Amino acid sequence: MKRSKGIENPAFVNSSPDTPRRFSASPSSVEVSALPPHTQREDLQPHEPQEPPTSLEPPLPAATPTGSRERSGPESLPEFEEGPCGWGNFQPQCLQLCNTPQGFLVHYCLLALTQGVVVNGLINISISTIEKRYEMKSSLTGLISSSYDIAFCLLSLFVSYTGERGHKPRWLAFASFMIGLGALVFSLPKFFSGKYQLGSPFEDTCLTTRNRTSCTSSSSSLSTYLYVFIFGQLLMGTGGTPLYTLGTAFIDDSVPTHKSSLYIGIGYSMSILGPAVGYVLGGQLLTMYIDVGLGQSTDITEDDPRWLGAWWIGFLLAWLFAWSLIIPFSCFPKHLPGTAKIQEGKASQTHQNNSSVQYTDENFGKSFKDFPVALKNLMRNTVFMCLVISTSSEALVTTGFATFLPKFIESQFGLSSSFAAILGGAVLIPGAALGQILGGVLVSKFKMACKKAMKFACLSSLIGLMLTFVFIYANCENEPFAGVSESYNGTGDLGNLTTSCNANCNCMRSYYYPVCGRDGVQYFSPCFAGCKNSVPEMQPKIYYNCSCIEMKKEIVSTAASFGFEAKAGKCETRCTNLPIFLAIFLVAIVFTFMAGTPITVSILRCVNQRQRSLALGIQFMMLRLLGSIPGPIIFGVTIDSTCILWDTNECGIKGACWIYDNIKMAYMLVAISVTCKIITIFFIGLAIFFYKPPPLDTDVSFQNPNAVVTAISVECDRNKAGNEG
Repeated sequence: MKRSKGIENPAFVNSSPDTPRRFSASPSSVEVSALPPHTQREDLQPHEPQEPPTSLEPPLPAATPTGSRERSGPESLPEFEEGPCGWGNFQPQCLQLCNTPQGFLVHYCLLALTQGVVVNGLINISISTIEKRYEMKSSLTGLISSSYDIAFCLLSLFVSYTGERGHKPRWLAFASFMIGLGALVFSLPKFFSGKYQLGSPFEDTCLTTRNRTSCTSSSSSLSTYLYVFIFGQLLMGTGGTPLYTLGTAFIDDSVPTHKSSLYIGIGYSMSILGPAVGYVLGGQLLTMYIDVGLGQSTDITEDDPRWLGAWWIGFLLAWLFAWSLIIPFSCFPKHLPGTAKIQEGKASQTHQNNSSVQYTDENFGKSFKDFPVALKNLMRNTVFMCLVISTSSEALVTTGFATFLPKFIESQFGLSSSFAAILGGAVLIPGAALGQILGGVLVSKFKMACKKAMKFACLSSLIGLMLTFVFIYANCENEPFAGVSESYNGTGDLGNLTTSCNANCNCMRSYYYPVCGRDGVQYFSPCFAGCKNSVPEMQPKIYYNCSCIEMKKEIVSTAASFGFEAKAGKCETRCTNLPIFLAIFLVAIVFTFMAGTPITVSILRCVNQRQRSLALGIQFMMLRLLGSIPGPIIFGVTIDSTCILWDTNECGIKGACWIYDNIKMAYMLVAISVTCKIITIFFIGLAIFFYKPPPLDTDVSFQNPNAVVTAISVECDRNKAGNEG
């Protein structure tokens, strides 16, 4: 590679085959020895005598010419163990077609997709079915959902540190094994809990004599399967750790700097598409009866509250698919062919932090005893820590909306929970995937260096902040609800669902099945509307002879007339802001996730080359501790604070919320979003302010353990940190 003019010394050309090509050091740790400015590296031959430098430096072994970096022979470079694709001596030629960055990216995307399908798709859509089947409280199923993040947090630092110098593709083969094993374990309760027993049907109309359930606390042996579900999630969390730390670092190793963002953006977008595939697959499987594999059939339909779907089939499919990726990952070499050459062409963009320590020992990091020092060094990198905090703040918002956006749409626009979930997924999943890919494409297209990538992320977050105020515009007032915001034909008190027209119906507040009366008022259930008769064959189900709905005459026969007093489902909303809200929120999601890939690339660039995997491990650990774990909790508490009608069972224990104050909910969500967005922009701005690129035309490389660090001139490529402006 042609070098530009500058300060060079043949004594400091790489003399050890283990020497990495390019690392960064602070100016205080760099010793510079002078040569005539016209000296070129190509002219430096190891056998030519040179004048010893005037500085008191120990003599170094003869150097190897830069151009002679061959893979064969004792002078090969173990730092980049490139090799063919295969297992031992079995290296078929057909496998070499996959021994490229593109081939690895395909398998990486498939594993990321599988992880997203299981962890963020199948589990989320199956959690309510698991609650009913194994008689668990929502607090317990919430523990199941968070077990993945717990395992990730506990293992991310260890895996990312020990795997940095290891065989990263084999780590991903291990990840495939653990994700598949976790999916298999998660499905096991289905095969050990026996056949599902249907209960007696529930009558939802007004009955003067109804068997009321007594207030007794009973514990079921089925709830002990909780620990099996948690164990399965812990296994999947163990598998997910190397996927997003070592896998990302391996991609960054294998491609030029300007292409890295594109590859990472594509990989991350597949992990976002995974939940969409999981929801579609899980939704279809839930239309099959739970015991379909046992040859069982049932007369009930999905509209029956007793219906449970075949939640377990999707996990078996994910188990088989994840394990099918073990073999491809195990055949990849430690480094793809051409990695050493690619590393030669990369210029250091490491943040020059005076408080951080630069290590010249090439053996640093090979022992776990170096872990505290390496961790301390990263924690003292102000740019890195600012970027980590910004991503954590952004993760709090995104995970919160991913969890509760369907609930917001359902409450604001009066939609069914299933249709609201479809709309929420139709906005979140494509928007997030498009944002990740666009961010990677733009960073790659304009060859943004570290500081420019951070500026681009800051601009994207700023646009996302402005679009967040769409929640205030889209808020809709609550529709009339009998006993909550509307009285029962002038009788009863607000906040009390029972009044004189339904006092003798023995209605249960734990059974929420909303109906819309012909008077335009919504009722908690057909029973609370005082409906005595129904026509179940019609869709939606209709009710008549309702004592709480004011009608002029009683309907005797529905065969001769299509008249009815109430129909199943919520009343149609008079709010027309839904299309505009979805369109603007989609754009907000795109700009929010557009900042994700530039931030990841900036983290990889601002830290030492040897500490990239550990840096990603710290990022994802903090992202979960400060973002994805508390995010749904904060959003849930905030949304619950806007509740105006709670579910209360016969024991007086408060359950889920049925009705929310729409206006208050919209303003509360805007407050959380704006706060987190401001934190994100603030810390990205701090990172831009504190970032100090390496000196112009400076390349810093490590020699053997006893050598000094030397600054030599390099050719400025388009990604040079000095061109950032």
